[in-house]
Formats: sequence, structure tokens, C-alpha cells
Amino acid sequence: QVQLVESGGGLVQAGGSLRLSCDASGGTFSSYGMGWFRQAPGKDRDFVAATSRSGGMPTYDRSVKGRFTISRDNVKNTLYLQMNFLKPEDTAVYFCAADNSPYGGSVVGNYDYWGKGTQVTVSS
Repeated sequence: QVQLVESGGGLVQAGGSLRLSCDASGGTFSSYGMGWFRQAPGKDRDFVAATSRSGGMPTYDRSVKGRFTISRDNVKNTLYLQMNFLKPEDTAVYFCAADNSPYGGSVVGNYDYWGKGTQVTVSS
């Protein structure tokens, strides 16, 4: 069973950048489809980005497409989310998730393992 730990969140001004990391341990990282999700206070957990076990098939929610980039390093067992041109509406707790299938896609229920999240706050 894989354990996931997110890091890299923080407070940033609108227009700024952050890079989130998700370190995986206890499983074979390269066997999991991976995704990033976010949850703002009082809202559902929403899809942000996903990638296949090989790092291909990057997909994004349209609210972040062109600003965020998902990537993974299967040697370092780490998933990344580079976030540029941040907006106040990007403020949320960001979670990484692992799916036992090659590609989890955008559906929360497809994912089998979750980290505890990292807070991202974007000030206007």
C-alpha cells in the first residue's frame, strides 16, 4: 500500500508560482496512475490534473489548463504540480492521489490512495 505526502504549499500573491510535490513510499510508484485534486472550504473535492503511470496522458481541468503542469519522476517516486499565474480562486487544500490502474482520470472515486493535503493560499 502506497503512502503519499504532499509538500510545497504556502501563501503566494496572485500571479505568482508554487511547485507542489507528492512523495510516495511503500508501493511501486511507477505502477500507479496519479492525480492532483483540490478542495476549497465548503466545497467538493475537484479534479485538477492527472497523468498515467508512465507520465504520459497529462490532462487538466479547464480552469488550470495552460497555467499548471503535472509531471512525475518514477526514479524519485515523486509527483509534481507546477502552478503558475496563480489566482485567488486557486486557494484550496491540494491532494495527490494514486490509482491502482494505469490512469485514474478526473473522477475522485477512481483513486485508491490519498495524501493528507497541502494548503495553497493565493492573495489578491
